[in-house]
Amino acid sequence: MTEPETADADLSDAGPGFVSEEAVYGLILVAGMIVTAGMHGDSSWAVFWTVVGTVLVFWSAHVYAGTLAHLHAGRRHLTDVRTALRAAVRRSSGLLIGAAAPAAILLLGASRAIDDGNAMWFALWAGVAVLAVLGYVAFLRRGATLPVRLLGAFTTALFGVAMIVLKAIIH
Repeated sequence: MTEPETADADLSDAGPGFVSEEAVYGLILVAGMIVTAGMHGDSSWAVFWTVVGTVLVFWSAHVYAGTLAHLHAGRRHLTDVRTALRAAVRRSSGLLIGAAAPAAILLLGASRAIDDGNAMWFALWAGVAVLAVLGYVAFLRRGATLPVRLLGAFTTALFGVAMIVLKAIIH
């Protein structure tokens, strides 16, 4: 196995929460909060707490809704609450995973490890990078060719770029 194939094999083994609609949604949700907070001139610290609080509420609601949906998977199959909750937490983990990198960068801005004024921009660009990885891995798992994986990465990353364009227009 060549080195690039080894790296791709490692990516294709990423857990189910890593490449999921919830992870993409979580990143776009965080980017939207950063754009909105940037309109008000909030500090990285304020935006960090807004992101963390909002993501936790969305994640909790997603887990709750998923648990309810899993309780009755079919007319003849009733699932116990613990099994339904575990399935919902596992599926919803992408929301938390998607928010992690941008939130960490906001925290770096809040702690002055990076310039507070640039932290939101860095967090948005980190979101673009993570979206690109999510798109790449999704197509890798399907066994797509390298050009298709790169196109998937580019297309997924465009959602993050759209948020950056929105921030640039609003700011």
